[in-house]
Amino acid sequence: MSTSPPIPGSGRFPTTRWTLILSARTDEGQRRSALDSLCATYWKPIYLYTRRKGLSPDAAQDAVQGLFAQLIERDFLTRLDPAKGKLRSYLRTAADHYLSHQRTAANAQKRGGRVRTLCLDASEVEPHLAAAPEDPLLAFEREWALAVMNGAMARLRAEYTEGRRRGNAEVIFRFFGAGTPPSYAEAAAEAGVGVPQLKAALHRARARFREILLDEVADTVDGASAAEELSHLLRLLSS
Repeated sequence: MSTSPPIPGSGRFPTTRWTLILSARTDEGQRRSALDSLCATYWKPIYLYTRRKGLSPDAAQDAVQGLFAQLIERDFLTRLDPAKGKLRSYLRTAADHYLSHQRTAANAQKRGGRVRTLCLDASEVEPHLAAAPEDPLLAFEREWALAVMNGAMARLRAEYTEGRRRGNAEVIFRFFGAGTPPSYAEAAAEAGVGVPQLKAALHRARARFREILLDEVADTVDGASAAEELSHLLRLLSS
C-alpha cells in the first residue's frame, strides 16, 4: 500500500483517519486517539442525517450514541479496510443498518436509558438543522464538509499559536470564513507590516490551509483520492 508524501515543511507524515485506524490495530495507545478523532468528525453529520430521516432530537442523539457504542463493542477498527471505500461512506452505511435494525426507544431502554458513551451536545447541531439540506444524504455530506473545514482551521490556528508559523494570526484569519474581509491596506496597518508582506503571509497561510485540508480529507492514503475528496468538499460548501 502506498503512503502519502510528507507535507512540505511539516517534517512529518500526515495523520489521516485511515493511518490512525491502521495504527490502532496494533497500538492500544492509538486506539483512543482514533476513536476520538472519528467521533469528533462524524457524530454531528450522523446526527443531522438521522434528524433529516425524521428522528426527534432525543431519538437522534440516542441513535448516534447507540451506533458508536455498537461499533466500539464490535471492535470495528480492526475490520475497516481503506481499499473498500471512503470512511464516511462506511459510517453512513453503518448508520443506515443501525436504524433499520434497531428501534431507538427500545435500544435506549436496553442500554439502561440514555447511557452516554460519548460527550455529545445536540444543542450545538440543532441550529444547523434549518439550513441543512432536506435530503438526509446531502445533510450528512455538508455537515461532514463543515467539520473537516473547521478541523483544518483549528490546526492552522494551532500552528500560529505554537509559533510554527509567523504572522499576525488574528489579522490573517479575518480573510478566512464567510465574513467580509478587510482591505489589504487596513489589514497591513493593523498587523504593522507593509501590504506586500501581508499578501505574502496570506498566500503562505492559504497554501498551508489547503495542505491541511488535503490531509484532513485523506480517507485513504492515496493522494489522488484526497484531491478528489477536496474537490467534493468544496462543491458541498459552495452549494
